[in-house]
Amino acid sequence: MDFSVKKLASDAGVFFTRAVQFTEEKLGQAEKTELDAHFENLLSRADSTKNWTEKILRQTEVLLQPNPSARIEEFLYEKLDRKIPSRITNGELLGQYMIDAASEFGPGTPYGSTLIKVGEAQRRLGAADRDFIQSSMINFLTPLRNFLEGDWKTISRERRLLENRRLDLDASKTRLKKAKAAEAKAAAEQELRVAQTEFDRQAEVTRLLLEGISSTHTNHLRCLHEFVEAQATYYAQCYQYTMDLQKLLGSSNGEMFSGAFVGNATTQVPSSGVSPSAATIPVVPAAAGPCNPSASSLTFTEVSPPSSGTRKARVLYDYDAADSSELELLADELITVYSLPGMDSDWLMGEKGNKKGKVPVTYLELLN
Repeated sequence: MDFSVKKLASDAGVFFTRAVQFTEEKLGQAEKTELDAHFENLLSRADSTKNWTEKILRQTEVLLQPNPSARIEEFLYEKLDRKIPSRITNGELLGQYMIDAASEFGPGTPYGSTLIKVGEAQRRLGAADRDFIQSSMINFLTPLRNFLEGDWKTISRERRLLENRRLDLDASKTRLKKAKAAEAKAAAEQELRVAQTEFDRQAEVTRLLLEGISSTHTNHLRCLHEFVEAQATYYAQCYQYTMDLQKLLGSSNGEMFSGAFVGNATTQVPSSGVSPSAATIPVVPAAAGPCNPSASSLTFTEVSPPSSGTRKARVLYDYDAADSSELELLADELITVYSLPGMDSDWLMGEKGNKKGKVPVTYLELLN
């Protein structure tokens, strides 16, 4: 008990001495031992490494998991040393919804079969997303977090100890200056030598740890390369999956839309005996002729719709016309659509009121 009381009193005395020394330094009433320029540079680089590592870590977490609630949940699981539950990605969930919808609408219908194709592609995209997140967590985020929770805490602890050793050293210097009697000076000199030795030893330990930041940079550089490689692989997979899907939908696009309008528009032949081939030629303005070939180029605003082959369509989404040849659309409005010979299968001619222009097929629901 006596030993504990003495130790407590000694610790309190040391704390008080350091507090007095620190206060006098701030007030300019006491001298402060300055570290050399190299040591100060090491401290500055270490602080910058810590600050930027924290920022990069946090923003990478936001990139990989935009949902803040999910990030908090994962953080709690990690702190409790429990396995983070596997979470389905948004892409996988969207794909599953599409496939389930196709089952209800009919997988044999054009819409249902397309939903299945797109849904399967979304599930593959979601799986690629999950693999990218897991790879980035292991190879990039974990090393950054290990530095902040391991090496940096050790450096911080040794820096605090060095600061205490410096305060003890400067307090010993102050007592030596104030000592008058020979015996007091001898005791102060002995105390100063001990304080100087402890300070030098702690400064060397701290310096070695600070110089180890170079190794940290090298390790983080390797992790950064792995992160970029995983990201490149992820985006390459996404590109391949979407290109495959686009080709798959493109190959079935003709089957889906070719018979809906084109056939009706091109097979209606007037009873006056006009040949079928003539019935499919759009009306050319009067100025057009053999002497003016350029005037015969097709402009959609000058083409009249065929007498038959038109259908009504409901607009699914708003569409802003890219130029004067296209028709601006508003969701849920009804328009008249028809096809013209030579048109891209992804487009139809649309009319509403006295306005006409090209419209994308994917923005329309064709009505019977």
